[in-house]
Amino acid sequence: MLAKSIAAVLALAAGTALAQTAAPVATVQYNCAQGKSLTAEYFDGPVRTAADGRPIPGGRVILTLADGKKLSLPQTLSGSGIRYANEGETFVFWSKGDTAFVEEGANQTVTYKDCVGRKQ
Repeated sequence: MLAKSIAAVLALAAGTALAQTAAPVATVQYNCAQGKSLTAEYFDGPVRTAADGRPIPGGRVILTLADGKKLSLPQTLSGSGIRYANEGETFVFWSKGDTAFVEEGANQTVTYKDCVGRKQ
């Protein structure tokens, strides 16, 4: 009976932990060219290892675009700044300092450009 009680408490605790979402380490509102805007919620995460042994940052970003569309993107390798991309790399969000831009599609068309951020 005691084992069943302990198992029930552990299952409840695990479910509660999974239900809680980590708070973002920063939230930034970006104002971009052509009157566009987007919001980025930045999250930390564990570092992964690429096939060639390079460390891949484990962060992610949740973007809310001007049209209300939301995307969750993992952080990827970047030569400069911070880069987030979906698996097919058809949506890429770049940020460096207080600036950012978005590339979309197979041709990497810049759809949000000259974005300047303000922390909330």
